[in-house]
Amino acid sequence: MSKSASPTSKSVGTTDAHPEERTARELLTQGRPLFLGVDGEGAAHYWDSYEFAVAVVATDDNAEKVELSETPFETLAQWCEYTKDERGWSVGPHVGGSLVDDLVRGVEA
Repeated sequence: MSKSASPTSKSVGTTDAHPEERTARELLTQGRPLFLGVDGEGAAHYWDSYEFAVAVVATDDNAEKVELSETPFETLAQWCEYTKDERGWSVGPHVGGSLVDDLVRGVEA
């Protein structure tokens, strides 16, 4: 089957707003993983609640899937705290809360 005939190919003229998300989708089960944020080294983090895993996509397109069961972390919050301590967050993390919470934090900053 040619690439253009692939059932998962996009129609001509569409592009990904975030190419890192495409890479994360290839690593994770969920079709649209949750964007967590970008760490201080520029890697984008995406969460898959089905697999209980994080895809970390670096700026050089290197990517890895980290299953929390294979780490000392039991929750996504612990992963985010670890990332904050090790690399910092330049964007996010966007975990829990709501858009309203994000706006309030932005106004208070």
